[in-house]
Amino acid sequence: MTAKIKHIKDDFSINEIENESWEKAAEISVEKYWSGENALVGRHFRAKLLWSETALYVRFEANQSEPLIIGETPNLHTKTRGLWDRDVCEIFIAPDKNEPRRYFEFEIAPNGEWIDLEIHQKTDGRITDFEYDSGMESAAKIEKDKIITAIKIEWKAFGKIPKAGDVWLGNIFRCVGIGETRGYLAWSPTETKTPNFHVPEKFGEFEFVK
Repeated sequence: MTAKIKHIKDDFSINEIENESWEKAAEISVEKYWSGENALVGRHFRAKLLWSETALYVRFEANQSEPLIIGETPNLHTKTRGLWDRDVCEIFIAPDKNEPRRYFEFEIAPNGEWIDLEIHQKTDGRITDFEYDSGMESAAKIEKDKIITAIKIEWKAFGKIPKAGDVWLGNIFRCVGIGETRGYLAWSPTETKTPNFHVPEKFGEFEFVK
């Protein structure tokens, strides 16, 4: 699977969640669970990615036909551990396609809470750096039957700056609901026996284009 990330000349605040620059981005529609089975329409979501000389922009727009599972008193200033147990949209990014088992995870909840992690998948387990500080910025808006969230990450968080034609690897996910009916959606289904997003072998391609 390949998604093209369109380049923008001018940066903008991530709080401008309806900025016209998003209209330039190709839309990635996610309609399947991690297993490859079709997800309920009320859980489908779309992602848009943009890049500038200074940062990566990611915007999620998700159908919301069920009660939100979010924190009652959101913390927007520091990362929220355990966010993956609530409603979130996520993106995993591996900047070096030759090392897909080293990647970064970014999550954002409908109320704007977020977490950023640096991960190294090894043969004997997964190493997660919870102290990783990407400097990511987040924005969120809850509407009727829909949520919109967005994140902005400067290139220093990845230790490299892409150029047009470069290909990075990664995947896009959503967790929604609670209990036995909780849904785990994936752009590139991981096809594991139980829900698991940490499968670098199933990463798709992100191609940076002008």
